[in-house]
Amino acid sequence: MKTIENKNTKKKSKISIVKAFKTIIWPKRNLVFIGLILIIFNRVAGLILPWKSKTLLDDVVPSRDMSQLYELLIIVGTAILVQATSSFLLTRILSVQAQFLISELRAKVQKKVLSLPISFFDNTKSGSLVSRIMSDVEGVRNLIGTGLVQLVGGIFTAIVSVGLLININPWMTLFVLVPVTLFGIVALKAFKYIRPIFRIRGEINAEVKGRLTETLAGVRVIKGFNAEEQENKIFEKGVDKLFQNVKKSLTATALMTSSSTFLLAGMASTGIMGIGGYYMMEGTMTPGDFLSFTMYLAFMIAPIVQMSNIGSQLTEALAGLDRTEELMNMTPEEEMQDRTIELGNIKGDIAFDNVSFAYEEGKEVLHNISFKASSGSVTALVGSSGSGKSTIAGLAATFLNPKSGLITIDNDDISKVKLRSYRKNLGVVLQDEFLFEGTIRENILFPRPNATEEQLQKAVIAAYVNEFTDRFDEGLNTLIGERGVKLSGGQRQRIAIARAILADPKIIILDEATSNLDTESEALIQKSLAELMKGRTTFVIAHRLSTIKKANQILVIEAGNIAERGTHDELIASKGRYFDLYTYQARI
Repeated sequence: MKTIENKNTKKKSKISIVKAFKTIIWPKRNLVFIGLILIIFNRVAGLILPWKSKTLLDDVVPSRDMSQLYELLIIVGTAILVQATSSFLLTRILSVQAQFLISELRAKVQKKVLSLPISFFDNTKSGSLVSRIMSDVEGVRNLIGTGLVQLVGGIFTAIVSVGLLININPWMTLFVLVPVTLFGIVALKAFKYIRPIFRIRGEINAEVKGRLTETLAGVRVIKGFNAEEQENKIFEKGVDKLFQNVKKSLTATALMTSSSTFLLAGMASTGIMGIGGYYMMEGTMTPGDFLSFTMYLAFMIAPIVQMSNIGSQLTEALAGLDRTEELMNMTPEEEMQDRTIELGNIKGDIAFDNVSFAYEEGKEVLHNISFKASSGSVTALVGSSGSGKSTIAGLAATFLNPKSGLITIDNDDISKVKLRSYRKNLGVVLQDEFLFEGTIRENILFPRPNATEEQLQKAVIAAYVNEFTDRFDEGLNTLIGERGVKLSGGQRQRIAIARAILADPKIIILDEATSNLDTESEALIQKSLAELMKGRTTFVIAHRLSTIKKANQILVIEAGNIAERGTHDELIASKGRYFDLYTYQARI
């Protein structure tokens, strides 16, 4: 479901080599320049062996000159040492730098993702986002690491080798360039075909990972409903879809491999053997010339074949960066509206004035809602499921933006207020409260990591967390598992309330905050909530109406409208919808 308030649209991006160079390689140009110098030294040193092979066969061996042989061995040995040293330095400089860039880009993408509006996360699987943040940026390695080294080094070696081949025998070189050119044409066509396949692969991969993440998170539900086989089939379908995509790319890759075998290893080598044999029999080419030619030819062909593999890597890298670019081009929620008001200390007066909201165009869920929540007051939202209570709370929390109407905080239009300055005054306790893997202490300290031990203990006692942590061997340092799986629902809820108490907000939203509690826990929490809500603007969503008797105002929401409003006593006296709900619960 796509929310109409989400202005971000996923436009297909296609990042070019030039743009990738400007944004990724150019900022690191000093290191890249050093890398290029090392590449030149590396490849020039590699050409010493075929050059000296001619000297060995044509000069040293016939003359039986041992001093010249020793000199030749020293030159070749030095060249090999230069090759080995430069290879080490290239890996140390560029490959390490590439890994640093990957970590840096991951951090940027994660920062961007967290800046997007809630509606984006409502419509995007968390596993898909994990794939985008962790996998899609991997292609940077091939742009600035080994891929760049092999690409630039291969081009340099091939060009120098062609010059040396022409110097030895222009006609043989011309014959070689024909199959090389044909292979280049085949490779370019294949790359053009492969890139969209790699892009789709990234999307499928994210989809499969997203489903897998959901499956692992919901394993208790799956086992509870004996649905393992169903989930297995869904996952098998996803991985088969991924396999079919990979199969397409392998076809193009196989075409390049077979083309290189036939055109380069086959036609070129066979032709050179025949032509070279003819020239040697005619006496116009020495055995040393022929050996040098074949070795230089290998130096020219090897990087071309290697570059075809690098081309596949770069194509896959650019496809992943295409998807990263999509995310980076999205508008952060802070910038979706002209937010210029910086809040300081606030009173906490919140007002809704004819506010309407729709998740989908033409399907309003709230219609002209108007009410005031004064500083320090408690506003309870009640009504049947799907009536719009949580939507009102979402609007008050700035998680959603109204379709029409005005919401104000201390008479300032909330749509003009900088979100960070507003949310630092906000505390939220949800029905299905999220806890992070770690200790109880870490979860309570989440909103204020630098809080003192005294402040922490006050929050712990106020939320009656100590009532159960005192029974644990590790106390507040007890590990709670992923999403607090080792705790009961009531214990998780009390930790969430302690977290909100420690945050010390001016505005509190309690969304079914006591729904998961047993009677004993609820009694304890009601006491702590009463203390928490003092002097703070509070919105309470509750199905258990016995918990909101003391609210300053109760809004009965039905079908996106305020059907009734008043205090508990006033609404009971009017014998309307609230009266029906309350008396019905009292009889249960």
